[in-house]
Amino acid sequence: MKNLAAQLEERRAQHLYRTRQVLDGAQGVRVQIEGKAYLSFCSNDYLGLANDPGIVAAFHQGLDEFGCGSGAAHLVTGHSRAHHALEEELADFVRRPRALLFSTGYSANLGVMAALLGRGDRVFEDRLNHASLLDAARMSHARLLRYRHNAMHELAGRLAESTKGERLVATDGVFSMDGDSAPLAELATLASQHDAWLMVDDAHGLGVLGPQGRGSVASAGLGVSEVPILMATLGKAFGTFGAFVAGDEALIETLIQHASTYIYTTAPPAALACASRAALQRVQQDDWRRERLQQLIKRFRQGAAQLGLPLYDSHTPIQPLLVGDAERALQLSEALRERGILISAIRPPTVAAGSSRLRITLSAAHSETEIDRLLEALADTVGVSPSTHEPASS
Repeated sequence: MKNLAAQLEERRAQHLYRTRQVLDGAQGVRVQIEGKAYLSFCSNDYLGLANDPGIVAAFHQGLDEFGCGSGAAHLVTGHSRAHHALEEELADFVRRPRALLFSTGYSANLGVMAALLGRGDRVFEDRLNHASLLDAARMSHARLLRYRHNAMHELAGRLAESTKGERLVATDGVFSMDGDSAPLAELATLASQHDAWLMVDDAHGLGVLGPQGRGSVASAGLGVSEVPILMATLGKAFGTFGAFVAGDEALIETLIQHASTYIYTTAPPAALACASRAALQRVQQDDWRRERLQQLIKRFRQGAAQLGLPLYDSHTPIQPLLVGDAERALQLSEALRERGILISAIRPPTVAAGSSRLRITLSAAHSETEIDRLLEALADTVGVSPSTHEPASS
């Protein structure tokens, strides 16, 4: 039997031990932990909707109408008209015939691959894909073939070498740890040439990119024929919780019949679907939130460049600052915390050894003054000059 305590101590000694923050109140760019106020730059609430009064009111109204729990799986009696309306509205939003709700993005990715693939099939994935896509491929029993980050020539070669079984190319739309985007047009061309499905996990693109926030796929000018499988989440830019898969009629009906993570779990609360419907309206209507977010990203990157901070090449709300050493990343995170600023230190195995970083995330709810305060704190704690570091190549 494994010595779990010894393994945990070893992890702690390597500066890889993870701990949780316990918030005293609501999520936002200003939070309280153990009675102390902090300015947060580590949430996924990109549009500032997680505590939006209108969305909170819709949640309350849903509770009054539907109660707390759904009481059953979607395929029993857990699928309410609120769930159904949300699916229809999400499908319309992303310009696809159908959408299917899942409890989380993780379960959605697992469900898709298990339903579509099996032994003898192939999954092609970017090495920087989210863990849920990698786990989904492994658990599907298909063979997982990974290619270097955004290396289209390498992917083309792997596709050409694999001619048997079903083939699926899976990628993040926006990569969660680097903040850059996948070359979706090139991926769509390669997938079409090799008769492979293309699946995009747009957890960090939906709501932020594209017209009306329709995401990375819409931003690239692609539709359901080029990207047959779209997965996105509601717990980031939408500020609520859950996920969905969108595609054509046959895909969604196949998932309803065969996706275990959809079939064998209790449906999310209907009240949550009510909140997500309200969030969807905000996402579609509030272009000013995306415009403000882009202004803040530009302000931060310009300030960081003046300070010589080694940022990755990202124009999304995810702004990683390369540190390299895991212990150093923890030290910097703690130094910023002492200044009242929360930024997570990201270390292996989430990222490769030697590429530990501060993962800075921006929100439309931040102010220019708060961005400037962040830059001042980084200048005091990181203390680099323009020639000190270069971001790791992706």
